Amino acid sequence: MKKFGQFVVKSRHAILIIGILLLIPSAFGYFNTRVNYDMLYYLPDGIDTMAGQDILLNDFGSGAFGLVLVDGMSDSDTAELKAEIEKVNHVSKVLWYDSFVDLGMPKSMLPDDVYNAFNKKDSTIMMVIFDDTSSGDGTMEAIKEIRKTTKNQCMISGISSIVMDTKELAENETITYVGIAVIISVVILSLLMDSWLIPIFFLLSIGMAIVYNLGSNILIGEISYLTRALAAVLQLAVTMDYSIFLWHSYQEHLEVYGGDKNKSMASAITATISSVVGSSVTTIAGFIAMCFMSFTLGLDMGVVMAKGVVFGVIACVTILPSMILVFDKAIEKTKHRTLLPDFKKIPAFITKHYGWFIAIFLVILIPALYGYNNTKVYYDLSLSLPKSLESVRAQNKISKDYNLGSSNIVLLDSKTSSKDVLNMINELKKVDGVSSVLGLESILDGSIPDSFIPEDLTKDLKNDKHEILIFMSEYKTGSDEANRQCGNVEKIIKKYDNNGMLVGEAACTRDLIKITNKDFAVVSSVSIVLIFIIIALVFKSITLPVILVALIQSAIFINMGIPYYTNATLPFIASIVIGTIQLGATVDYAILMTNRYSLERSMGKDKKQAARDALSATMKSVIVSALTFFGATFGVGVYSSIDMISSLCLLMARGAIVSMICVICVLPALFIVFDKIIAKGSYKFGLNQ
Repeated sequence: MKKFGQFVVKSRHAILIIGILLLIPSAFGYFNTRVNYDMLYYLPDGIDTMAGQDILLNDFGSGAFGLVLVDGMSDSDTAELKAEIEKVNHVSKVLWYDSFVDLGMPKSMLPDDVYNAFNKKDSTIMMVIFDDTSSGDGTMEAIKEIRKTTKNQCMISGISSIVMDTKELAENETITYVGIAVIISVVILSLLMDSWLIPIFFLLSIGMAIVYNLGSNILIGEISYLTRALAAVLQLAVTMDYSIFLWHSYQEHLEVYGGDKNKSMASAITATISSVVGSSVTTIAGFIAMCFMSFTLGLDMGVVMAKGVVFGVIACVTILPSMILVFDKAIEKTKHRTLLPDFKKIPAFITKHYGWFIAIFLVILIPALYGYNNTKVYYDLSLSLPKSLESVRAQNKISKDYNLGSSNIVLLDSKTSSKDVLNMINELKKVDGVSSVLGLESILDGSIPDSFIPEDLTKDLKNDKHEILIFMSEYKTGSDEANRQCGNVEKIIKKYDNNGMLVGEAACTRDLIKITNKDFAVVSSVSIVLIFIIIALVFKSITLPVILVALIQSAIFINMGIPYYTNATLPFIASIVIGTIQLGATVDYAILMTNRYSLERSMGKDKKQAARDALSATMKSVIVSALTFFGATFGVGVYSSIDMISSLCLLMARGAIVSMICVICVLPALFIVFDKIIAKGSYKFGLNQ
């Protein structure tokens, strides 16, 4: 590695030029990477709800659907509006009550099912079916056009409308996220580091790594909006440590080499590679654990972020050293005294009263565990958005006026007898919360004269392979009642057609809950096992991984338990990914202090002295690292109007502080208490090597 350090120093101008040139293809890749805004898209393909959606798209040209609420219009005007919407590109069909019966039929003659499904006082609703997927470009363009066409006459609800509003909101806010993270990080680092200018170069090198990472996503094809929105902020937060390590190492080597900057930087690069690679492996392991999720958003986010850490390490040992040497004079002119003191009294106090700190920690952990296991989680994607958005307002109004929580589709084999279908419809109507069920059989049962039945009704609801039923539910998507209802409806479907499927937002959300509950256990287990193995190999120890992982896992319990006591409800994705991110990113604080404790013990110091000196030597680095992580995420969490992003960032920010406090206050105490166990379970721990 010495030769590599020397190479970087000699080639610093060329490295900077190449680094800048690489931004061009990276920017091209960034702007041409498709972004997916539909969370339900990441459900596994094998489940019925996803297979059913494929059938609807391929056999009926119906990829997504939404409800349009029309207020204060006559039936004839509504029919004209329906005709206009049907002309919009990528609108496959529009189902209104005139799709089932002719408008010439008096409303008093309409079956209750048909009337109540579409009409309420002065308003009516239509089901718009698109020929593209929920988050497809065609569907997004169609919703834009419908909103232009109808102006203020109607509102569109449904998952595609939510995706549309999420897309616009995220695109408007993402750049601001990065700006907030950068500004707060610069302020924190300028105050805590010994130069006003060096944080700028930290952020420039990390910024280049972020652009490389986001640009390389074009090789993946597409990424989720959540990954795109958080990638830059998260990469900045978790890789800033590496820049701080390099700078501190460079300052130390300047003293060793009598101010020779080239030799000092070459040695600093060599030293940094050793420590940074070891540190980054745990962070990468945490992100890799997310790739084991069945809900493939984890794979999407895990791959992008693991890649980002690798780019961050490369930039830290190539681009940053080159910048520091090239702009050395400017950096020197901006040096100042750091505001952080040399911590002496606090480490002495903590190690002296170590028993109290462990006792307080255990007392806090009990309610934290209870809160962790009882924190509320929501799955309804509309709850993540501001109530002022059109899709949310439409959904709330339809829910209130029509007592309608969701619309769903039952997909049957077309060979199912009419008698069985009619019996199924009658059974479905009896299920709690089902407000209406519409299908060919319910219209053609003789209660409506044939002259009032539209000619193309059969084509819309049945082909040579499948038949469609539409049922409306009173229950809100993601609620316990909606999930039970989906289960009861599926039992009835399977009773008459073993290959029948339930398709729609409620069914997808029910599957999302089942899958992510399993994913939570898988991701937690995989991240713990991977990081345990890495720490065991680094320290050649069996006992140290148990202590370090248990400490950070306890910090996660505290962090994730707090929402229960603040009566906050978290988006489902937070409960899955926060633990592995916090574990992978902040276990480094514990590893840093453990390395120093081992060194102090190898110098012949007793366990209390070694713990005190280890804390004194590393406390400043841990605080700077944690506050930088906090700064990069907290501001975004406060600003973002998308709760899924806001909650994730606030949890990460708080997690960094909680982990920092646990490492500073509890880890030295654990060293003292378990010193003998650590020594027995480790190879040559605390010995001169």
